[in-house]
Amino acid sequence: MNYYVPSEIANLPDVFFGYQKRAMQLHTTASVAFVEKSRRIGLTWAIAADAVLTAAANRAAGGMDVFYIGYALDMTREFIDTCAEWAKHFSHAAAAVEEFVFNDGVGDDTKEIKAFRITFDSGYDIVALTSRPRSLRGRQGYVIIDEAAFHDNLKELMKAALALLMWGGKVMVISTHNGVDNQFNEYVQDIRKGRLKYALLRIDLDDALADGLYKRICLRNGKEWSAEAEAEWRQGLINDYDDAADEELFCQPRMGGGKYLPGALVERCMVQAPVLRFSCDKEFVFKAEFERERTITEWCEENLKPLLSALSPALRHFLGEDFGRSGDLTVLVPLQLQPNLIRRVPFIVELHNVPFAQQKQIVWYIIDRLPRFNAAAFDARGNGSQLAEETMQKYGPNRIYQIMATAQWYLNALPRYKAALEDSTIILPADADILADHRVVELVRGIPQVPDKRTTGKDGKKRHGDGLIACVMAYWATLQDLVEFGYEPVSNSSAQKRGVMQMHADDYDNDETPTSGHMARGVTW
Repeated sequence: MNYYVPSEIANLPDVFFGYQKRAMQLHTTASVAFVEKSRRIGLTWAIAADAVLTAAANRAAGGMDVFYIGYALDMTREFIDTCAEWAKHFSHAAAAVEEFVFNDGVGDDTKEIKAFRITFDSGYDIVALTSRPRSLRGRQGYVIIDEAAFHDNLKELMKAALALLMWGGKVMVISTHNGVDNQFNEYVQDIRKGRLKYALLRIDLDDALADGLYKRICLRNGKEWSAEAEAEWRQGLINDYDDAADEELFCQPRMGGGKYLPGALVERCMVQAPVLRFSCDKEFVFKAEFERERTITEWCEENLKPLLSALSPALRHFLGEDFGRSGDLTVLVPLQLQPNLIRRVPFIVELHNVPFAQQKQIVWYIIDRLPRFNAAAFDARGNGSQLAEETMQKYGPNRIYQIMATAQWYLNALPRYKAALEDSTIILPADADILADHRVVELVRGIPQVPDKRTTGKDGKKRHGDGLIACVMAYWATLQDLVEFGYEPVSNSSAQKRGVMQMHADDYDNDETPTSGHMARGVTW
């Protein structure tokens, strides 16, 4: 296939890299093709161009409908928007992006899922759907399954996609790796062993660099390219991914389970927000109690008070905590429940080598100033049990959950947290270490867990998924059943003496009848 180069970008050295062209041409030479790739090399961007060229062509030129399957709604929206931009560059007549609801299933099994579509004058469409195997039933065309290793059931999805081959359809499966035992890697190994007669293309970071990836980055950012600068950039990227670099960048699946939360999924839910880090030297614990308390009070007033004062008093607030002392970190994650049910983390606090008493001081400082504080989930394992217990005693068992993070708890909590990331209903601070903490989760015998190994943060300190665990704790706290009752004393002093309280009708639901105390709550599991 000859690819048209639009005039608007014809002054570039070349529109597509060599590896992008090789991937784009695969579907013209093979009915089923797999691509194992490095992270963030622009392959989906190029495949979107291929999708436009395919859907805009007539039948005689190989045109057909294109179906893009991503594992999250944001992926599908981003892909369809990229296709719309390519359609403009290629000067192909296409309708505006249309959002519609796709009914997956029949009868009681029906589930409505959001989808996106572009229609071309050729009569063909590009349709972007989330990962539901039945969404392909009864369709015909070119199927693109993106980040296949992170779909819940790739084999069922492939079964549905392969049914399209009978009438001339095509299937393209693209992904970074996600563990040796992952279904995507099983397909790749079967192709290499000759068991499956599918095309296979491998593109690691060095392949992309050899084709000019870093040169293009320099061109885009107005920097001068040099071999030395490229080598330094390459090493910096490897350092960023730490022990995940082989899998993320060099197509080498990890042993012992695959990553449960892909970096791209987490990054899409990140925005600029503060991550405060406080560390004590080894002599701090020996200072007099009043000195330690004064130091912490001053730090809280200077750093935490402005952030806490800026929080909306109209929103419910929660807190998640993962405990550490001298080795691992203590991480505190406040969380706001917004009216549209999106959970937003306004800031994160990380504590390193902070004495037990001063950790309590910081935790209580935050809770006392969180507007409409509803609940918190605390790591109650090991040394964390003391802080969890004392906080429960201060604020009550109906507010403070003491969590023993067993495999069963992970199995209940992490899938719900992952679903929030996939649906973009949680917003996190953009931070490299918090992102790295999310990437450590692995599937162990089908259960997502944080493995018993440490990573190294940007500051050189050891981490054990601490930021991820605290975020999951905070999210878990928001899922517990609760009824909140706010109140203010009436102004009349004699009424105050009699204990008369004025209830806020907008703080409890419909015909709920207030009970004594601030709130009532039940645990869902």
